[in-house]
Amino acid sequence: MRGVKIDMWLMIIIPFIGTTLGAATVFFFRNAIGEKTQRALTGFASGVMVAASFFSLLLPALEQTENMGRLGFIPSSIGFGIGMLFLLVLDVITPHMHLNSSEEGPKSGLKRTTKLILAVTLHNLPEGMAVGIVCAGWLYGNEAITFAGALALSLGIAIQNFPEGAIVSMPLLGEGVPKWKTFLYGMLSGIVEPIGALLVILASGLLIPLMPYLLSFAAGAMIYVVVEELIPEMSEGGHSNIGTVSFAFGFVLMMALDVGLG
Repeated sequence: MRGVKIDMWLMIIIPFIGTTLGAATVFFFRNAIGEKTQRALTGFASGVMVAASFFSLLLPALEQTENMGRLGFIPSSIGFGIGMLFLLVLDVITPHMHLNSSEEGPKSGLKRTTKLILAVTLHNLPEGMAVGIVCAGWLYGNEAITFAGALALSLGIAIQNFPEGAIVSMPLLGEGVPKWKTFLYGMLSGIVEPIGALLVILASGLLIPLMPYLLSFAAGAMIYVVVEELIPEMSEGGHSNIGTVSFAFGFVLMMALDVGLG
């Protein structure tokens, strides 16, 4: 039992470590990431998130509803739609800056820097939920979710969090925030992931019967972030071969992790 607890905490913390390492890149840049580098990092993060949503979340959800026959897609479809709607509502009501863009969310009296931090937190929320849901499924012996599969998702999100941590921290540096504060804000923005994961795990005893809905909910929330924020950033300013190639690399890497470890 002790070993299971250690494994659970490891999977919860790994994505946070990825965000922290990404935020630390502010110490190696002057004021901004180059446009090509930014597109490559954003494309890579998008590819990892799309692959994780499909292989680590949607496929296990569909496997759990195979007994429903041709109607087995219904729980996953409902969960996916609710996940997209949930992030849409948060995007509308939460004052934040769209990353690497002058476009703002809802008007408020908050400082631009505060809005940037809220944007980072909004990005990290669905990823933390995804890790928590998959860990809960593994802890409760769900046949569609193995330890290796849960670990693959955690590692994949950590890998994705590294470039995302760099991307979302650099605008703070451009706002004139000192490097050490930029690193601290970037690191703390990722704390929502382990907290969200832990809260989901604690409530999992009540939620296990809803696992197919929860897995697809997390997938929908992650895909919303990709479509609403990351892909537009990847393609900003015109056609982006670098972003497209990086997307493919990220997708294949996450697919390899999930299939190879799962």
